Amino acid sequence: MINFNNVTKVYKSGTEALKNVNLAIKKGEFAFVIGPSGSGKSTMIKLIMKEEEPTGGELYVNGLDTRDVDRYEIPTYRKKIGVVFQDFKLLPNKTAYQNVAFALRVTNTHGRQIRKMVPQLLAVVGLLDKANDWPGELSGGEQQRVVIARAIANNPDLLIADEPTGNLDPRTSLEIMNLMYKINQMGTTVLVATHDKSIVDTFKQRVIVLDEGRVTRDIPEGRYVV
Repeated sequence: MINFNNVTKVYKSGTEALKNVNLAIKKGEFAFVIGPSGSGKSTMIKLIMKEEEPTGGELYVNGLDTRDVDRYEIPTYRKKIGVVFQDFKLLPNKTAYQNVAFALRVTNTHGRQIRKMVPQLLAVVGLLDKANDWPGELSGGEQQRVVIARAIANNPDLLIADEPTGNLDPRTSLEIMNLMYKINQMGTTVLVATHDKSIVDTFKQRVIVLDEGRVTRDIPEGRYVV
């Protein structure tokens, strides 16, 4: 699903964000990426999303060498990758329903299909009764659920979450992670970058530890303990 082969990333500033990273994540796997600020977590996500290019090495996502994905092909490439951010990034002038529908509309999904799919997606995340609410009327946890519904709208092969519980209280964080685990059990590969070690310890999935741009530990499912 994801293969980093001796991947290095050096920014124009001279910062070496990733250093000879070798890593493989299998289809259907659930993995956490942890590490302090500046360890390379965000850079890893940017490379997967093709927001940045590796300085050296090879990165394969879903069988594609990312170097072979041309600029005009990037929107199609990203259709199979759902992303959940810490700060939600919902459109404030659209309801929960409209935010999810927008993700389908930009991929040219037919209107009839959108009307069928959006209620199904909101039901998956437990927000069918909030379909007509504006983002400002939703709690932080509810907003994140809308983000997740939007992220899985196009049935992605991969769901990436960048600090998805960073703005949430512990109880809501657990609810959000349970939802992401549920999505993983439906067959989607899930990669979560987080600082929240309590969440990592609770779910006992594979843990990839980054420090100063290097993978320092790769702990199999069920072996991580705070």
